[in-house]
Amino acid sequence: MFSRIVTPFALFFAAVGSLAVAERTAIAQTPTKAAISPLPPQKPALTQQEKEKSLPAKQLFGEKQLPSLGKAVAIGYYPRGCLAGGVELPVNGPTWQVMRLSRNRNWGHPSLIHFLEKFAPLAAKATGWKGVLVGDLSQPRGGPSPSDHASHQIGLDVDIWFMPMPDRVLTKEERDNITAVNLVSADWKHLNPQTWTPQHIAFIKTAAQQPEVERVLVNAAIKKELCRVEDKAHDSWMAKVRPWYGHHDHIHVRLRCPADSPSCRAQPPVPGGDGCGAKELDYWFSDKVLRPQITPSKPAKPPKPVMLADLPPACKTVLEAPDKSTNLANDKR
Repeated sequence: MFSRIVTPFALFFAAVGSLAVAERTAIAQTPTKAAISPLPPQKPALTQQEKEKSLPAKQLFGEKQLPSLGKAVAIGYYPRGCLAGGVELPVNGPTWQVMRLSRNRNWGHPSLIHFLEKFAPLAAKATGWKGVLVGDLSQPRGGPSPSDHASHQIGLDVDIWFMPMPDRVLTKEERDNITAVNLVSADWKHLNPQTWTPQHIAFIKTAAQQPEVERVLVNAAIKKELCRVEDKAHDSWMAKVRPWYGHHDHIHVRLRCPADSPSCRAQPPVPGGDGCGAKELDYWFSDKVLRPQITPSKPAKPPKPVMLADLPPACKTVLEAPDKSTNLANDKR
């Protein structure tokens, strides 16, 4: 037998290996910084009262996915109020389809739902379309929306697109991504002959002729064309059609305050006349409107957010009320 010969090199590598093992063991046993320093305590969740005082009203109302329990009531003014007991417009009807479903804004006062159920077939008949595409109504409890859509807060406003309903049911993805058709030319002074049709006149006229309608908002170029085509052959419906910013791809229909909503604040009556005078229309085609001058200055301060306290007091009750469907489900148990 031969004795095992241990060379200096073997001794050296054995020593290095032992040190490496010892080092790894020491590192594994050393407390981490997280173990030494405890994590900061989690902040307690805000109470409902704290939320109402600190969060903008658009966040509070935007979080509500269902209407409040109780009778349907429009509260406050169109751009500053809320909706109790909202009613949902079905996303599909015989002559309508609701767009932008992800927004959850197909809720309104019953008078608005009834208007749409009546208007959609009338518009389809007047235009020859299959039906209409419905945009925003209100959130389940109305109020300011996260997208800062100024009005549509009390369940009496609805946007309806200048686009015929197709002869098939659109998918959710299509409803969220299809763009409405712009009827106005690039100079914002004339209509686009590629998109404007006589059917659009019948569409607007049908909406404005409904007795419960207070306003129909359109782009100024559209109003000007209505005045030209209709001339003096119209009745009081033309006075309801008013120019307003942004309404080049849809009409905005606003209903008058319903009798069952005493806290609803009515909009002032339209000025005398049909709104077709040069003095009334020229403003909308002025450089002040179409090409506003932006002078360099200090960045403007962001507008102060609307808080719950800025809304009618009854909106606090609407916000805190139980969900309508939850209670209905509990009642059936």
